[in-house]
Amino acid sequence: MSFVSAKRWNPRPQSIRWRIKPPLHLLSFVPLVWLLWGIFTDNLGANPVETLTRETGIWAFRFLLITLAITPLRKLTGWSWLTQLRRMLGLYAFFYAFLHFMVYLVFDQGLSLAYIYEDIIERPFITVGFAALSILVTLAVTSTHGWRRRLRTGWNRLHSLVYVAAVLVLLHFIWLTRADYLEPGIYTGIFIFLMIPRALGYGKKALPGQP
Repeated sequence: MSFVSAKRWNPRPQSIRWRIKPPLHLLSFVPLVWLLWGIFTDNLGANPVETLTRETGIWAFRFLLITLAITPLRKLTGWSWLTQLRRMLGLYAFFYAFLHFMVYLVFDQGLSLAYIYEDIIERPFITVGFAALSILVTLAVTSTHGWRRRLRTGWNRLHSLVYVAAVLVLLHFIWLTRADYLEPGIYTGIFIFLMIPRALGYGKKALPGQP
């Protein structure tokens, strides 16, 4: 049951595919275009690699939080069609997380697997970040309808790991921060806010495939 009594807006699948998803795709690429423009115009500050690393990581976390917001927002508005956007948004979270890792791999570690292994073992924020990426890779690979049919009921349990990934990303962000903890605090508050409806049991009767 929705928390609002207003008339529900449920567009047809064709409308979602051709009117909602295309502009959402374009908006999702805006951060990448902005970063590429910064590279070509030499406008990423004194430390471009640090800027690239930070921005790709932040956007990965933002998309992860947006993905987690789908279920509470659907229940609040009654817009069941929002669930059709969840996979796409989750894949953008993985996309920016992958870019984040590639910047670290290429520019920070010079493609040295030995240095990466040492970092993972010795630096906790790298350890949790790599663990979060591993989960996101798994969720991205198994996000297709084919994998959902193969895994059956196990698919929902597997994709519940998105909560673990979000916590790990949050820890990665907090441990990486050296001085100003305001921004990590804001994201922590958003994550807790998104978890409250689930903790209260509002997600128990959600549509199949939700995290």
